[in-house]
Amino acid sequence: MKFGPVPVDQAAGAILAHSVQVQDAKLRKGIVLTPEHQEQLAAAGYEAVTVARLEPGDCHEDKAAGMLADALAPDPKAAALRVTQPFTGRVNLLADGPGVVVLKVEALEAFNQVNPMITVATVPQHQQMGAGGMVATIKVISYAVPSADVLEASQVAKGAIRLATPVYKKAGLVVTDIPGGPSNEKGIAAIRGRVEALGMEMTDVRIVPHQTDAIAQAVSEIQGQVAMILTGSATSDVADVAPQAVRAAGGQVGRFGMPVDPGNLLFLGSLGSRPVIGLPGCARSPALNGADWVLSRVACGINTTGTDIAAMGVGGLLKEIPTRPQPRASRR
Repeated sequence: MKFGPVPVDQAAGAILAHSVQVQDAKLRKGIVLTPEHQEQLAAAGYEAVTVARLEPGDCHEDKAAGMLADALAPDPKAAALRVTQPFTGRVNLLADGPGVVVLKVEALEAFNQVNPMITVATVPQHQQMGAGGMVATIKVISYAVPSADVLEASQVAKGAIRLATPVYKKAGLVVTDIPGGPSNEKGIAAIRGRVEALGMEMTDVRIVPHQTDAIAQAVSEIQGQVAMILTGSATSDVADVAPQAVRAAGGQVGRFGMPVDPGNLLFLGSLGSRPVIGLPGCARSPALNGADWVLSRVACGINTTGTDIAAMGVGGLLKEIPTRPQPRASRR
């Protein structure tokens, strides 16, 4: 691509690089100049304008952006994505419903190394999305790029972006009640909001005493493909009441504790084929916390192990909230 100033009488067919004012109108950057535009520019006193001219082997920004989007999401429906039309070298990939973003990170990094003018920016790996949310934006920065680079970028990151959608439709919640404990009503409402944001239904809520036997019976009987437990008193050990209840019911606890703040006191287990999530007390608030990360991945069928939870620590310092001790050192 050639870029630079040219005399107005030689600008026909070139791409205008910078917007210019002509009489009562504006010629916007990115348009292909016509003889009529040349007349307007000359009448406005312009002798030269800055333009871009495509050379053999170049690919226009819009065509390039469309080709790159087709490579990153070759089957948008299967990837649960919507692809916008190219405009000024940009194409957006939007979530077609609730879900969690799944990225081939190394492939996307390779994509962005092909040519600095060829870019893709995404939300973080495993970001929870709602319908219409922007998952990624492909932007060709220059007015044209070499076609060979477009093909190379397309090959290294084919199918690198998708949305994992919920594989479960229903969830159940066991809440334990203690004298003088926190409000169950607000906590249930916050968790219901999380479940519904994932396109699921919270079909069963059971409030039971904060006792191992009572929780074990409730978690065994509760309706829902995912079971959650919200205790009136925070779980403080892997042998505490709620994890013990899961074991007493015949299940197992794979991980207690997570390096995400707020959200440290979460545990993850299973009862038969049903995932069981022991929610931290901060899940009573609608504010983002570690439980959101685990619930969204579990709901969307993304295998979530102890190793996965351990890896959440990088980027896991979310936000201080006034309802718990602050993680920062006390000031003296």
